[in-house]
Amino acid sequence: MRLLLNIDVPDLAAAEAFYVAAFGLAPARRFGDAVVELTGAEAPVYLLRKAAGSEGAGGRLRDYGRHWTPLHCDVVVDDLDAALARAPAAGATCEGEVREAAWGRIVQLADPFGHGWCLLQFLGRGYDEIAT
Repeated sequence: MRLLLNIDVPDLAAAEAFYVAAFGLAPARRFGDAVVELTGAEAPVYLLRKAAGSEGAGGRLRDYGRHWTPLHCDVVVDDLDAALARAPAAGATCEGEVREAAWGRIVQLADPFGHGWCLLQFLGRGYDEIAT
């Protein structure tokens, strides 16, 4: 199985600039003027230009204000402090303080398009510290 991450955004150029600056992804391919593929993660990221107010899943209209979804993405980094400096400088909003657990450190963010993200730094054995 392969995973692809598709992210709807209202402004393709702004989204590309954000994901390159915040997470260190790199543009790879373009599919016309509505899709750009970003690489540098374990799964490719596809930014899909979709206008605010256009019809999305379940007939709902797209809204790029901060929204909640039961699915979010974690960006695993080697240095949380450095990543936390980069992401807000690129336009992310921090949504709380850095939290520490037996497995590592985590902080919640929102990108400029309303999507939730977590920056995650594993420490020690990572999730193996708490695996049963």
